[in-house]
Amino acid sequence: MKGKKFRPVAVFFYIILISFAVIQIYPVIWVMASSLKTEEELVNSASYTLPSGFYFGHYRNALKNSNIPRAYVNSIIVAVSTLLMEISLDCPAAYAISKLRFKYGKKLLSFFLMGMMIPTFVCLIPMFRVYNILGLRNTYLALILPQVGFGLPLGIYMYTGFMGFISDSLLEAANIDGAGPLQIFFRIVVPMVKNTTITIVTFKFIYVWNEFTYANTFMTSKAMKTLPVALKDFAGENGLVEWGSTYAAITMAILPTLVIYFLLSKNVIEGMALGAVKS
Repeated sequence: MKGKKFRPVAVFFYIILISFAVIQIYPVIWVMASSLKTEEELVNSASYTLPSGFYFGHYRNALKNSNIPRAYVNSIIVAVSTLLMEISLDCPAAYAISKLRFKYGKKLLSFFLMGMMIPTFVCLIPMFRVYNILGLRNTYLALILPQVGFGLPLGIYMYTGFMGFISDSLLEAANIDGAGPLQIFFRIVVPMVKNTTITIVTFKFIYVWNEFTYANTFMTSKAMKTLPVALKDFAGENGLVEWGSTYAAITMAILPTLVIYFLLSKNVIEGMALGAVKS
């Protein structure tokens, strides 16, 4: 049996991919490793060396001397509320546009997709003034509403792309058997778009968790700040002196997104692949 033929082009692309992976992963590993070093190791050892042990003193300092715990709770509330609200709006809207086929369905889809072309920063000042009038500043709604609104176009677009693969005959058979539109939606469509839902949840969670602009603009109360803003304030107060605590705070901030992505990455890839092409 002949061995595999050597392909220089394939080797070249593998080298490029590995190089990009190292460039992306190295800063994360470096921050995590630095957060476990003692003060002496941070000062005297090279930055690229691994810690001699697992020192958690920096994590205790970060939790004790900052607003990180409260910011964690705020970020979780905002992220979960945003995801629940967005999925509750995205999926039914896409189902109506894709499968119910009412008169202005395509125009409505085009209207939603126009939202993808509106820059977020254009709306900051109008939203700031409206929130002041309505008293919504320093409330969770000030962060949830704009993120749901700006997230709807992409979510509806992804759902409609995948729902094109759902056979109309399957839905018609369910209708003949006596299932109404709501039963068809919840019992047939929702389970079939699971991978798309996971894809949207994953990307949206990462975006909401790391969102800084809205939180820094609309949240002035220390008790209502989310994790990115609290991390900025913490680094500004202590970063020049307590590097170890700063690395620990950064590590705690990025861990949830890494865990969620690695757990759901397979579903994300399948959802993106299936929703990319419409039959």
